[in-house]
Amino acid sequence: MALRLLNLSLLVLFPIAWFAPLMRAGLLPLFGLSEISVISGLQSLWGSDVFLALLVTLFALVAPYVKTVGLALVQFDLASPRLLPALTLAGKLAMADVFLIALYIVVVKGVGMATVETAWGLYLFTACILGSLALSVLTARGLRG
Repeated sequence: MALRLLNLSLLVLFPIAWFAPLMRAGLLPLFGLSEISVISGLQSLWGSDVFLALLVTLFALVAPYVKTVGLALVQFDLASPRLLPALTLAGKLAMADVFLIALYIVVVKGVGMATVETAWGLYLFTACILGSLALSVLTARGLRG
């Protein structure tokens, strides 16, 4: 029952993480910092690079949410446990998005012309993704045992 509740909580936590500030960025420390979230980043991408925007939408929004809903269906015996490997793959795709965000932060900090600070949304988003992966593993073990 606890795994089910934790998984269902992700249906609320993921949207919060998408709108939460991932980082604060600005040109030089003198000009103030703008907060960037998954959603604000996607809005910017749609105007400049549609292909990248589609990939980020898939990795950051669609994959984790479909995985969470799919896992809930398995947990409530509404879908076959044979779906678990595909759900695990969806969780790994979502983790790739967290890696890309971290890589962007490192690259921008390395340039030295901009200021970038991580914000609480990055930690929430990462925790949601890692929690989702852990729930998949624990659900699979529970179904086997």
